[in-house]
Amino acid sequence: MHARMNHPVMVVPDAMKALQALGELTKKDLPEKLLELVHLRASQINGCSACVDMHPKIAKRAGETDERLFSVAAWRDTPYFTEGERAALALTEALTRLSDRPDPVPDEVWSEADKHFDEAELAALILAIANINVWNRLNIAVRQPAGVWKG
Repeated sequence: MHARMNHPVMVVPDAMKALQALGELTKKDLPEKLLELVHLRASQINGCSACVDMHPKIAKRAGETDERLFSVAAWRDTPYFTEGERAALALTEALTRLSDRPDPVPDEVWSEADKHFDEAELAALILAIANINVWNRLNIAVRQPAGVWKG
């Protein structure tokens, strides 16, 4: 497989800097393992093969287990995640699937996330979800092959 074009963040290097800077900001308030679960779940929903390939590798380096990584797509039905992680994954799904329901982020999803994260953490979580969705859309648009970028 080959990408349709050079990746947009390589063509517009300031875009790479901006997206990487945003990613770094989210790491200040949230654990890396949580961020990687969020990145993986959004990428699964969006069908971004490059990110579905990369983020489990990053998560493993951060100490994440295979058992949990293999269960991210079915997080509701497995005992492996904390209530806070479940709240983050629910918010990830809501913010990734904005057009799938009349109320994209239902109060119950928001309230659960708000119970587990303070304002700075919640802000970082929302930014992390938005950022991975940007990466997914860029990768999908150019058909970025899995395995090309080493995370």
